[in-house]
Amino acid sequence: MDPNEHENGNGNGNGNEDLMPPPPPPPIVPADVEPVKVDLLDLPPEPVKKKLPTRLPIARKGLGSKGTKLPLLTNHFKVTVANSDGHFFQYSVALSYEDGRPVEGKGVGRKVIDKVQETYGSELNGKDFAYDGEKTLFTIGSLARNKLEFTVVLEDVISNRNNGNCSPDGASTNDSDKKRMRRPYHSKTFKVEISFAAKIPLQAIVNALRGQESENYQEAIRVLDIILRQHAAKQGCLLVRQSFFHNDPKNYADVGGGVLGCRGFHSSFRTTQSGLSLNIDVSTTMIIQPGPVVDFLIANQNVRDPFSLDWAKAKRTLKNLRIKASPSNQEYKITGLSELPCKEQTFTMKKKGGNNGEEDATEEEITVYEYFVNYRKIDLRYSADLPCINVGKPKRPTYVPVELCSLVSLQRYTKALTTLQRSSLVEKSRQKPLERMNVLNQALKTSNYGNEPMLKNCGITIASGFTQVEGRVLQAPRLKFGNGEDFNPRNGRWNLNNKKVVRPAKIEHWAVVNFSARCDVRGLVRDLIKCARLKGIPIDEPYEEIFEENGQFRRAPPLVRVEKMFERIQKELPGAPSFLLCLLPERKNSDLYGPWKKKNLAEYGIVTQCISPTRVNDQYLTNVLMKINAKLGGLNSVLGVEMNPSIPIVSKVPTIILGMDVSHGSPGQSDIPSIAAVVSSREWPLISKYRACVRTQSPKVEMIDNLFKQVSEKEDEGIIRELLIDFYSSSGKRKPDNIIIFRDGVSESQFNQVLNIELNQIIEACKFLDETWNPKFLVIVAQKNHHTKFFQPGSPDNVPPGTVIDNKICHPRNNDFYMCAHAGMIGTSRPTHYHVLLDDIGFSPDELQELVHSLSYVYQRSTTAISVVAPICYAHLAATQIGQFMKFEDKSDTSSSHGGLTAAGVAPVVPQLPKLQDSVSSSMFFC
Repeated sequence: MDPNEHENGNGNGNGNEDLMPPPPPPPIVPADVEPVKVDLLDLPPEPVKKKLPTRLPIARKGLGSKGTKLPLLTNHFKVTVANSDGHFFQYSVALSYEDGRPVEGKGVGRKVIDKVQETYGSELNGKDFAYDGEKTLFTIGSLARNKLEFTVVLEDVISNRNNGNCSPDGASTNDSDKKRMRRPYHSKTFKVEISFAAKIPLQAIVNALRGQESENYQEAIRVLDIILRQHAAKQGCLLVRQSFFHNDPKNYADVGGGVLGCRGFHSSFRTTQSGLSLNIDVSTTMIIQPGPVVDFLIANQNVRDPFSLDWAKAKRTLKNLRIKASPSNQEYKITGLSELPCKEQTFTMKKKGGNNGEEDATEEEITVYEYFVNYRKIDLRYSADLPCINVGKPKRPTYVPVELCSLVSLQRYTKALTTLQRSSLVEKSRQKPLERMNVLNQALKTSNYGNEPMLKNCGITIASGFTQVEGRVLQAPRLKFGNGEDFNPRNGRWNLNNKKVVRPAKIEHWAVVNFSARCDVRGLVRDLIKCARLKGIPIDEPYEEIFEENGQFRRAPPLVRVEKMFERIQKELPGAPSFLLCLLPERKNSDLYGPWKKKNLAEYGIVTQCISPTRVNDQYLTNVLMKINAKLGGLNSVLGVEMNPSIPIVSKVPTIILGMDVSHGSPGQSDIPSIAAVVSSREWPLISKYRACVRTQSPKVEMIDNLFKQVSEKEDEGIIRELLIDFYSSSGKRKPDNIIIFRDGVSESQFNQVLNIELNQIIEACKFLDETWNPKFLVIVAQKNHHTKFFQPGSPDNVPPGTVIDNKICHPRNNDFYMCAHAGMIGTSRPTHYHVLLDDIGFSPDELQELVHSLSYVYQRSTTAISVVAPICYAHLAATQIGQFMKFEDKSDTSSSHGGLTAAGVAPVVPQLPKLQDSVSSSMFFC
């Protein structure tokens, strides 16, 4: 037998040929034979590759030329790399304690590695490290050996170990106490193992700038980003991904509830058409209000004094936060609270006897309060009746009175913000363009990257000026209203004053429901009818009776209130209404909203509009009517090019436009299913009319996993089939030749999944409908979550609506562009970054940019151009609204009754959403 056969994957795999008959041409391995380990074989991946040709994002075809040229500045700073022939060497770092236990805690790694450099500088050839704070470090050039081991001793490590049930040591002042504490707290030995992992050429960056991306390029850029992170860590910053936050109170904005918005900076290296650049932007994270624990809790729970606090809630809020205990200034992590108040909580104190030290120690039960007041002579003003803070282990507690504890600064707050906190944050963190430019200039100066030794060694220098780019301002599309009226929007805005809607829907068989909102309901209805008629919307008088909520149900749970209201509507109306106007008492986040929408849309198929009237004027009523008209099937305005159809490509052959988005639960809600929404255009050649399909999927999963869902040989219950059939029936029995997909919310690392997983599912859904049908695809990802901003040199204004940038700071190879379609009225405009991943259809750069621009003008809810294409906004609205359905469901009930597999085929079972009634499923219910 040839000894190489194993390697080539041709051998039988056991070396015991006597047991086997001669193998037939493709070798068959019998059951009793132990196969060769799979990792030796080169063959298995092959068939997979053949089955699915991997699509990659397409290259740029050229630049757009339409529009008025406009010189702009952007917050990218040019980076020059002088030393491109060097290498980064990557090493794995393993940290353990003396006894071999691995080091789990965060934060200690950097201290240990700093100590290694300080202690063993000569053995490390004086090399600088770029350390990620966890398990990887990089050097320029190699270390002396491939594996190095060191032992270091750290003073002052904050340890979670404590002296158990002995005296609480949060506030030591006398010497004997200090001596007793020194051992567990003040030094610790660590073992450090550094072993070679990979070699990354700096040349990879240079190649990437020529558009030749290699595996190494991402890694090389990552090293540069790690150098920046480390630079910030050494300045004592809080690090959050690529953002850095300094401990400086002037960067804090109080948003209420004991939470502060902390302003810092994002900085990351980007490869662009004009070379490497450093993108620096203002960034905000949420932190806990530093200072006395009690002050934080009072703000967090919105109570008057410490004696009104809910301590069960406080215990959950405080867990794992770090405090400093006075007067020793020692830092600890909070593990819990004492069961009893300070004056009743006891512990065992060892008392030394005579001169023999520990030998004659006696033990005494003493309360924490007595210990601090009598032994430590610390005056406690209000702690006696409050729980103590435990900084020890739950089973070996160490208690400190609450008034001696202060929260350390720069501790992240990761829970979802309330509506009030969010609006306060937006208000306090907005910056006009000129102010933002000044802040960024200042940030670059203070960051002092010029003196960062590793950047110096790579020969990297960072320019101090903003990069100049050329923008183009596209002309706004012409809009059509009722009575054949045309209008050219100015500055991305228009209004419906003295105009009629282009396609009115009739408002008939409707009633008004009032859930205890205080207002003149009859006056409101009268004004609404008058306003509707002025806008050309035919409206009947509503049913005579206004369904006022019965006072006895006002305090009942939301589901009960909705149920009771529907019992009355059913009893008192002659038949099902086709529209219900619902008045809610709270303007935002009403608990009634989700159950009410679910009842109307999923159970009865009734179109409904919720309002919470505070200031009612013509503008308010017009906005409400725009939503109602769109929900009932009307259109408020359309593009001129839709009506005489002349949109390039789209108007010539049947084209469906899809908007796709996934919305996830708030941070910290890991058990709430994610909600995927896909909206699709209907009634071609229109591009202003959409419908939605919404499904739940596994929490935090970004890829949409129900696009194609074959349940039997003939049945597909996926999202795409439903939307394609709707397009076909609403567009004169035509199948779309072109499918344009706008995808929101995915990062660059997920582009290949969109192209190869989601798109494959969409193609499968098409083939399942008709094997012979081969539509062409255009796939575009829209990103709002990036840090590129544009400024007009010397002007206080934002860039004008319709500004597009596709040069200089865009990708060196891929087809991307930035667009600011909207007029930024407050703060600094955030452009949308569009990435064209695939274009089988054959748009020119100008045609594509015009289409994207036009789709920002078809949003039926507003009279302004919006910042991202309407289909994506609609997908977001649909996901959010239907997500509210699940708010008050009993989880155990839904989980057991509806099944759903996750992408991996194993379930935490995801509760399914109820189907919408046919009468509303193809409406713009989300408008």
